[in-house]
Amino acid sequence: MEKGKIIRVKDIEVTVYKKRIKNLHLNVLPPDGKVRVSVPEGVSDEVVKLLVIKKYHWIKKHIKSFQEQERQTKREYVSGESHYFKGRRYILRIEFAKRPKIEVKNKKYIYFYVPAHYTIQQRQNYYEKWLRKELKKELEILVPKWEKIIGVKINEIRIKKMKTKWGSCNPDAKRLWLNLELIKKPTEYLEYVIVHELIHLLEKKHNGRFKELMSKYLPKWKIYRRQLNEFIL
Repeated sequence: MEKGKIIRVKDIEVTVYKKRIKNLHLNVLPPDGKVRVSVPEGVSDEVVKLLVIKKYHWIKKHIKSFQEQERQTKREYVSGESHYFKGRRYILRIEFAKRPKIEVKNKKYIYFYVPAHYTIQQRQNYYEKWLRKELKKELEILVPKWEKIIGVKINEIRIKKMKTKWGSCNPDAKRLWLNLELIKKPTEYLEYVIVHELIHLLEKKHNGRFKELMSKYLPKWKIYRRQLNEFIL
């Protein structure tokens, strides 16, 4: 795993990664607004500091946005909460029942039937179990589709909650990890992450060849990447 150097610019902590690239790339990452800068190997810390100072107000704006979203995403799983599913916003409706069950109705409501004694943690566990099941259904369709298009084959797909990534790939083991949160996003973003990780079976690095392959199989991939990274993780 790559290691970055941490520098401070005013009140901002910046992690700097030196790579074999031509340009500087600055990102404010979800979920808590960490600042990451990727730079060519010969670039000095002073150049990085000047870049951060130039973008200071933009960075602070995005950090604040992520922090506010983080507070809004805390859930108690009670009626009236907004929950996203496959890119659509739903209102949660809690109904008490002997056994837990979840149903999506009228493209507007998610009905969550729960035993009256369930705690918030139990509700969350069951809800995330349901999300995982729904994501698996999507992957059973989309992964074979893109394996055929790209001409690759994976051995295993795993789902987990990730704090800083939408997905990852182990090219040697041919194993994909996908973020559970993807089931909440529009399908085209899920497809983008699948294609991104499958391409790593052909090219491990994010180099020119990788980008060419992404553009070949998913011409709008840069748009999807930018839009997806605007979401809170």
